[in-house]
Amino acid sequence: MPDPTRTTWLQIVNDLWDPWNFTNCIDVINGKHVKFQAPPNSGSKFFNYKHSFSVALLALVARYKFTVVDIGSYGRNSDGGIFAHSKLGKYLETHLGIPEDKQFPGTSCLAPHVVVGDEAFPLKTYLLRPYPGSQSKGDNKKIIFNYGFPEPEEWWKTHLEY
Repeated sequence: MPDPTRTTWLQIVNDLWDPWNFTNCIDVINGKHVKFQAPPNSGSKFFNYKHSFSVALLALVARYKFTVVDIGSYGRNSDGGIFAHSKLGKYLETHLGIPEDKQFPGTSCLAPHVVVGDEAFPLKTYLLRPYPGSQSKGDNKKIIFNYGFPEPEEWWKTHLEY
């Protein structure tokens, strides 16, 4: 799978604008644990919090397709931990090929292009997540903000068959 280019990211931004009305979004990130039979002498490296053996899949997804995939981390690690030490995390941290900041439509406010993740991922200038449910209760601004977010788990369920 080739690394996404600036042109690829800009096409994704345009494609995600229509269904989600969320500007500057270049992808959605999530992780999945794929169950398997542990290799001999692997100890607890692949043993995960669900009490099974797994290998982790971390991916950026847009337009019904994987954009970037990182497969093979030990199942015992969390999505955030896997992300922090992965090539994908380092790739995003250096902003390789990610387009420059762009104005929000109808404003003069410059904003970075971002990836949307869930609470397993850290907040970064390039990585956003919705407010947790407990923080948004009764706060209309947070509820409205979350309404525009493509929820990663729902995104995966509706955009990938797995």
